[in-house]
Amino acid sequence: MVPAWLWLLCLSIPQALSEAQLAELHVEVPENYGGKFPLYLTKLPLPRGEAEGKIVLSGNSGMASESPFAVDRESGFLMVTRALDREEQPEYQLQVALETDDGRVLWGPQPVLVHVKDENDQVPHFSQAIYSVRLSQGTRPGIPFLFLEASDEDEPGTANSDLRFHILNQAPAQPFPDMFQLEPQLGALALSPKGSTSLDQALEGPYQLLVQVKDMGDQASGHQATATVNISIVESTWMPLEPIHLAENLKVPYPHHISQVRWSGEDVHYHLESQPPGPFDVDTKGKLYVTMELDRESQAEYLLQVRAQNTHGEDYTEPLKLLVVVMDENDNAPACPPRGPPIRIPELSPAGTEVTRLLAEDMDAPGSPNSHVVYRLLSPEPEEGTEGRAFELDSASGSVTLGALPLHASQDIPLQVLAVDLGGAEGGLSSTCEVTVTITDINDHAPEFTTSQIEPISLPEDTEPGTLVATLLATDGDLEPAFRRMDFAIEAGDVDGAFGLKWEPDSGHVQLLLLKNLSYETAPSYQLVVVVRSEAELVGPGPGPGATATVTVLVEKVVPPPKLNQESYEASVPVSTPAGSLLLTIQPSDPMSSPLRFSLVNDSEGWLCIKEVSGEVHTARPLQGARPGDMYTVLVEAQDAGEPTLRTAVTLVIHFLKAGSASAPALPLVPTRHLCTPRKNHGVVVSGASEDTDLADGHGPYHFALGPNPTVQRDWRIQALNGSHAYLTLALHWVEPREYSVPVVVSHNNRMWQLLVRVIVCRCNAEGQCMRKVGRMKGMPTKLSAVGILGGTLLAIGIFLVLIFTHLSLARKKDPDQPADSVPLKAAV
Repeated sequence: MVPAWLWLLCLSIPQALSEAQLAELHVEVPENYGGKFPLYLTKLPLPRGEAEGKIVLSGNSGMASESPFAVDRESGFLMVTRALDREEQPEYQLQVALETDDGRVLWGPQPVLVHVKDENDQVPHFSQAIYSVRLSQGTRPGIPFLFLEASDEDEPGTANSDLRFHILNQAPAQPFPDMFQLEPQLGALALSPKGSTSLDQALEGPYQLLVQVKDMGDQASGHQATATVNISIVESTWMPLEPIHLAENLKVPYPHHISQVRWSGEDVHYHLESQPPGPFDVDTKGKLYVTMELDRESQAEYLLQVRAQNTHGEDYTEPLKLLVVVMDENDNAPACPPRGPPIRIPELSPAGTEVTRLLAEDMDAPGSPNSHVVYRLLSPEPEEGTEGRAFELDSASGSVTLGALPLHASQDIPLQVLAVDLGGAEGGLSSTCEVTVTITDINDHAPEFTTSQIEPISLPEDTEPGTLVATLLATDGDLEPAFRRMDFAIEAGDVDGAFGLKWEPDSGHVQLLLLKNLSYETAPSYQLVVVVRSEAELVGPGPGPGATATVTVLVEKVVPPPKLNQESYEASVPVSTPAGSLLLTIQPSDPMSSPLRFSLVNDSEGWLCIKEVSGEVHTARPLQGARPGDMYTVLVEAQDAGEPTLRTAVTLVIHFLKAGSASAPALPLVPTRHLCTPRKNHGVVVSGASEDTDLADGHGPYHFALGPNPTVQRDWRIQALNGSHAYLTLALHWVEPREYSVPVVVSHNNRMWQLLVRVIVCRCNAEGQCMRKVGRMKGMPTKLSAVGILGGTLLAIGIFLVLIFTHLSLARKKDPDQPADSVPLKAAV
C-alpha cells in the first residue's frame, strides 16, 4: 500500500514543474512590418511526446474576426500573420495551451505578452490652428502668457512623441524681430527681455507669430506642424490702490466688498496675501473682500498683496499692495494692572512719599480720547472728625502718595481707584483698580523690663551652681519679630562673675542663674543691674530708664545640720528582753561637735526610750506582743542644743529574736583571731553551727547579729556570708589594740544562742602581720639584774682608780728633794 505522503509528493512535483514553465514570455513585434509573413516570433516550450493533444491559442488579439497570431505545431513557434499598428493596439495578451479533444489540458496555459514596437508614423498637431491672446503692457519678461498645446499619437516617452516648439516668424518684426520667446519643450510663450523693455513703444496693432511643433526631439528629422498666434497689445490696468479705512466691529453682511483689481491680459488667476494673516479674500474677477469683523486692538493695520498669475502660478508683474487701516471706536475699558502682592510702606514715612503709580492701560487708539484715562480715589474715604487724608491721588498720572494723616504699623489698607477713559467725560468706560497697602513696622521701640526692681532674693551660700535665681520679663512695642529680638547682659554688680543670663532668642523671658559657689564671708549680698537691648538698630529715640532692672541677692550663711555616726541603726533582741535593757547608743559622728538632744518620734508601741543627752536606747517596758522574726522601726531625731532649727533623723530597726530556753547551754567560745588596726580589709569567719544537737538540728539558715551592747555595735560589723557562716570585721578605722570578746547572737529555727568571738586587735606590719611584744628568754638577766651588774662594775672601777691616785700621792711626799723634771708624767688615757 502506497503511503499518502508519497502520493502527495508525486502530485506536487508535476505541479511545481508546471508552475515553473508558466512564466510569462515577452515578445516584441515591429509596427508596420513590411517583410514576409508569417513572421516567427519565439519558440514555445511545448512538451515533447504529447502528439495526441491540440494547440489552443487564446487571449486578447484585438481582432474580432481573425487573430493575427498562430502557432506552428511542428516547430512550436509563435508567429504573426500580418502587419500590426501600435496606435491601434500597443500590446496583446495571449495564452497557449495543449488540450485533448474533450478539453482536458495537457500542458499550459502559457502566457505570452506581445509588445508592438512603435515607429514614427504619426504627425504632431496643435490643439488650435490659430491662437488669439491679449498681452498687457507691464508683463515681465520670461513669464509665459500663453501655453501652446500639441499632441503626437506615437508611443509616449519615446523620441517619436518628443515634441519641440519653435517660433518660425514674427510679424511685424518691429521694433525687434525677437520680441517673444518660446520655451521649446513646454510651449510657454513669453516676452523676451528686449520685448519687455520696448513693449510700451511697440505698435498699437497686434503681432502674429508662426509657430512650429516637431517630433523626434532635437533630432533634425521628424514630422512637424505649424499654427498661428495672434497677439494684441493692451494697456495695463494693474494700478496701485489707495489705503482703505475700515471701522472695527463693522456691522454689515460678510463677505464685504472693499476694493477691486484687474489684470488686462489673458488667463489670469488672482492670489491675495495678508500680512499679518487676516480675514481677506479675492475672487476670480479681482474683487477684494473682508470676510468678518475687525478688531483694532487685535490688529490695527493689514498689508495686502494681490498677485496676477498665469496658470502655472507665476506672477505676470509685481504684486499690488493695499493698506487696510482699522479705525478705532471706544470699545475697551481701561484695564487695571494685575493685582500683585501688598505694597509695603514703612511706618512714620513722611507725607508725599509715593506709594504706587496705577497705570491703567486702554487698548483703544493711543492719543485718542478713547484712550485718555483719568483717575479718582474711591477709598479709603476721609474719617469724620479728622483733618486730611491718609492718601492723595494725582488724577492725571495715577500716582498715589501718603497724605497728612499718620498711619500705624500692621495696618492693611485697601485702595480703590477708578480709571475712566474719554478724559472722564460722560459716556466713558471705567474700571476699578484695587491695591493693598501694608504699613510695615520699623524698630522704633526700645525694649523695656516689666519690672525695674526685683524683691531681695535670699540664697543659702551652699546653693548649687546652675540654680535659677530669678526670671525677668522684657517687652518690645515693635511688631516685626526681627525687631523684637533682644540681647541681655549684666551691666553692674557682678564683679566675680558669680551670675549669668540665659534666654531664648525670640523670647522676652531671661533667666538669672547662679554660676559659682557663694560665700557669705566674701560677699553677703549682690545688687545686680541687668540691661536689655534690641539686636537690630533702633530708629528714633534710644532706650529709656525701663531698659534696666535691678536684682538684689542676699547670701545666707549655712550651718550644717548635726550628723550621726551611722546613717541607720539596727539591733537584734530576744522577745524576752526585760525593761531597762540597753540596746544601743546613738552618737554624733564628730565627738567635738555641739551637744545633741535625742528623742523618739514614732515609738507607737512604747517599747523603747532614749536618753536625751547620751543617746542610749533602752527598752521602756517588756516586749509584750513582739513575735520572733518581726521588725520594729522607729525614728530617732537629733536636735542641735544650740540651734534648735538644726536637726536630723535616722531610722532604728529592732529585730526580734526567739527567747532563749531555760536549758540553753553555756556560751561557746570561738577560737582567737587577729585583726589589724588601723583597719585593713580583713575579717573573722564565724560559724553558726553548734555542737549542741538541740540547737543545731533543722535545715533552715543561720542568722547572725551583734550583741545589744552599744559599744560592740559601734566598734564591730557582722555580715552573713552564706546560710551557715558570717563575716566579723572592724567598724571603726582605729580600735585600741588588745584582746576582745565580741558577743554574736545566732538564731536558727526559732532558737537563739550567743557566741563569744575572741579577737586580738593589734598593729600590723607591711605584710599585714601582727607586731607582738617579745617575752623574756630563759637564762637571760632581767632589767633590774642588768642594772645592778652595771652599777657594781662602775663602782669597782671607781674604787680601783681611787687607790691608784692615793698611792701616787703618798709616794711623792716621801721624796721631797727629787727635782721637778724627775716627776713622772701622767698617763694619758
